[in-house]
Amino acid sequence: MGKDYLKIRVPATSANLGAGFDVFGIALEIPFDIIEIEKSDRIGIIIRGRGSEHIPTDPRNNTAGVVASILGKTVKITINRNIPLSSGLGSSAAPAAGVAWALNEMYELGLSEEELVGIAARGEQAASGVAHADNVAPAIYGGFVIVHKDKIISLMPENIGIVAVHPDIIVSTRAARAMLPGKMHIDDVSFNIGNAASMVVGMMKSDIKLIGESMESRVIERIRSGLIKGYSLVKKKALDAGAAGVTISGSGPTMIAVCRMDEREKIAKAMMQGFSESHVRSEAFMTTIGRGVEIIG
Repeated sequence: MGKDYLKIRVPATSANLGAGFDVFGIALEIPFDIIEIEKSDRIGIIIRGRGSEHIPTDPRNNTAGVVASILGKTVKITINRNIPLSSGLGSSAAPAAGVAWALNEMYELGLSEEELVGIAARGEQAASGVAHADNVAPAIYGGFVIVHKDKIISLMPENIGIVAVHPDIIVSTRAARAMLPGKMHIDDVSFNIGNAASMVVGMMKSDIKLIGESMESRVIERIRSGLIKGYSLVKKKALDAGAAGVTISGSGPTMIAVCRMDEREKIAKAMMQGFSESHVRSEAFMTTIGRGVEIIG
C-alpha cells in the first residue's frame, strides 16, 4: 500500500573526476541533504538550512517539484539543506534524485534505478538547463558510476579517501559549460580517453594511486580552472601533502583530492591554506566514496 511519509538522506556528488566529462560521477558520504516527503493534495516545497533563501519554492522551478510533476504525485517536500549551493557538489541534483527515488518507494511505482535517473535528470534540467545524469546517477546508485547513453554502470570502490574543499567563489554551471570549446584536438581527446579508461580500472581495483593519476584532464580543466582563484596553488599544496590526484568537482568551484583515508586531514589543511594564501575563504569536507539515497525515517 506504500507509505504516507518518508524521510531520506541524499548524498552530495562529484561529477567528471577530470577526464570523465559528463560520464563519471561519485557519491560522497558527506555532505548530504535530508528530505522529507509527505502525501498531500498539492505539490508544496519548503526549504530549510544552507542557502535556502536562494532556492525557488515554486514547483515549476524547483528540481524536486519538477520531478513530482513528472511523476504526477502531489506531495509536500521539505528539503533540509547541507550541500553548499552552486558548489559543484550536486546541490540541485540531490533533491531531484532523492524525490524521484522516494516517490518510487512511497507509491510503489516499480520503476528501475535507470528509469529514476532519467526522471531525476529531467528535474535537474530546471536548475542547470541541461538534463545530464552524472550527478543524479551517483546520488541514486551510490559509489562510482559511468553514464553512457541510456546505460548506467556502477561500482563501489572501498577505502578511497576524498577531500572536497569548497571555496567562497560563485561559479555558474551554465556559464562554466558555455565557455567550453565545441571541438578538441585529437591528441587531447586521446589523452582524456586514456585517463578515463585508467580511471575505471582504478575504481574496479580500489587503486588510489591509479585513480589519482587518471584525474588529469586536458582542455576542460585548463579552461575551468581560470574561474577558481588559487586553483594552481591549491592543487600544488594538495599534491605536496600526499594527494594521489586533484581535480575540479563538476563545474566547480569545489576542488577534490583523492588520497588514503588517513591522509585526509593533512591534505584538507593544505588545500585550505592554499585558498587562504589566495585570499579566498574555504571549507573542507573529509569524506569518501559513499552510499546513494536511503530511507532514514
